[in-house]
Amino acid sequence: MEKQRIENWKVLSSRYIIREPWFTARKDEVELPNGNVIPSYYVLEYPAWIGVIAVTREGKMIMERQYRHGLGRVAYEICAGVVDPTDASPLEAAKRELLEETGYGNGEWQPYMTISANPGTHSNLTYCFLATNVEKVMERHLEPTEDIAVDLLSPAEVEQLLLDNEIFQATQAAPLWKYFAQHPVKGKSLAE
Repeated sequence: MEKQRIENWKVLSSRYIIREPWFTARKDEVELPNGNVIPSYYVLEYPAWIGVIAVTREGKMIMERQYRHGLGRVAYEICAGVVDPTDASPLEAAKRELLEETGYGNGEWQPYMTISANPGTHSNLTYCFLATNVEKVMERHLEPTEDIAVDLLSPAEVEQLLLDNEIFQATQAAPLWKYFAQHPVKGKSLAE
C-alpha cells in the first residue's frame, strides 16, 4: 500500500502576540497543500524541556511534589525543567536540574526518549533521561519561585501513582510508562 504524501504548510504571515521569558505565542496565517488557508493558527514557543527518571543506588525513585497553578492542585512529578541558554546540552540541563531541585547527582545517565507536549501547538521538545545509581551529593538550591518536596518512593509506589492517575504531566507520565514497561515491578507486568 502506497503512503499518502504529507507536505509542510506554507506560512503566509506570522506575528507575535506575546513574548515573555516563559511564554511566547505567535499567530500564523498558513496555507495547506490543498490550497485551503487557516487565517489564525496559534503556536506556543517554549525553550526545550528536560525530564529525569532518577533512581538512587538503593533502588528508590526520586519524585517531586509541587503545587501546579494551572490545575490548582499539588501533583507528583519527575524532576523536570528548562534547557537554559547557558546549558551545553539537554543532558547538562538535566544534570543541573536534578542537582538543584533534589541535591542528587553522579550515577549513570542515558537518553531515554524525546517527546513533544503537543506538536500541533508547541514548538519545543522534551528530552527525557534515565539516571541510575544517583546519590545525595549536596543540599538543594531551589529558585525563589520553587516550592518542591522531594520523596524517595519505591518503584511499586510510583507505578501505583501512574495507575491511580496521580501523575498528570504527560511529558513526565510517558517516560514513566516506558520505564515500567521495560522494568516491571517484581516480575509483574502493567497489563496484570
